[in-house]
Amino acid sequence: MSTTSPPTTTAVSARAVNATKVYGDVQADTEVRALDGVDITFERGVYSAIMGPSGSGKSTLLHCIAGLDSLTSGQVFLGDIELSSLSDNELTQIRRDRVGFVFQAYNLIPTLSALENITLPLALAGRTPDNEWLDHIIDIVGLRSRLNHRPSELSGGQQQRVAVARALATRPEIVFADEPTGNLDSRASGEILGFMKKAVEEFGQTIVMVTHDPIAASYASRVVFLTDGRVTDEIADPNPDSILDKMRQLGA
Repeated sequence: MSTTSPPTTTAVSARAVNATKVYGDVQADTEVRALDGVDITFERGVYSAIMGPSGSGKSTLLHCIAGLDSLTSGQVFLGDIELSSLSDNELTQIRRDRVGFVFQAYNLIPTLSALENITLPLALAGRTPDNEWLDHIIDIVGLRSRLNHRPSELSGGQQQRVAVARALATRPEIVFADEPTGNLDSRASGEILGFMKKAVEEFGQTIVMVTHDPIAASYASRVVFLTDGRVTDEIADPNPDSILDKMRQLGA
């Protein structure tokens, strides 16, 4: 059995300090600053959405904070731990033990059942599932009758429910979601977003979600806006109208 990372002792799940990500070569005049000195904090037990026009850096920010990509300069912390201080193996363990991921592509293993996909991160970590927690997650996402089905036997909405359940199964400190409802119709999207909101309200989960959809973002309690790689505004307790108004102001 692997050793689990020590729990976070701060009320902050993740933060970026002067986060800068540069692609290309300034000498060749091909430099693109995807992130340009971003300072942002995500508190524990809060559902945050990140919005902005295409190319604003929102997915880059998510991937860097999640430890899936590295910064050119600046710092990212998950809880008390600064990611650039970690070895590759340590970073892998942090992501495995303390982070959940939900992406637009469901990323399910086609040969595994829904239940096997949900418990896969635990199996890879050599951890025994907490059956009471697992049962609760399965019931919350409404998959009890579909556990033995493979992904090809599930609808898109059901596959994304499996992905959400998989992200929550390890009881991560924070879940990162990148356009998690981008491939779903409005009904399935509402179900997934409702499950994620319930995870925050009932379990104290922390969720950071990138989305272009004002309705999806309205499920969050905080919306942060990026423009040209910089945080330009944020609103609390959003609704679709307030989000749309802010996007118009920002030219998004």
